[in-house]
Amino acid sequence: MCVDCVEKEYPNRGNICLESGSFLLNFTGCAVCNKRDFMLITNKSLKEEDGEEIVTYDHLCKNCHHVIARHEYTFSIMDEFQEYTMLCLLCGKAEDTISILPDDPRQMTLLF
Repeated sequence: MCVDCVEKEYPNRGNICLESGSFLLNFTGCAVCNKRDFMLITNKSLKEEDGEEIVTYDHLCKNCHHVIARHEYTFSIMDEFQEYTMLCLLCGKAEDTISILPDDPRQMTLLF
């Protein structure tokens, strides 16, 4: 992973969890070949461990194949919620939780 290729290391992305793709706004250019171009996604893998899906892949410079960052995305179901996380030097860090019920119990208002 290369901190010289990104504007900000692990930017906070709030609840935007990407299973694929690249956050190009954070890419300043390849520190090896000095070009700012699209990236390749390689070594993509999907594993399931204890009911959790884990997607990992590498962001590579399209021109010289320099490894810019390693991306990790997870998905799991806990009780009545889907939980997502993302951790990547380039794309940032994020977490999100979404209810699988028609009405989110966290959004319910008390009626008394």
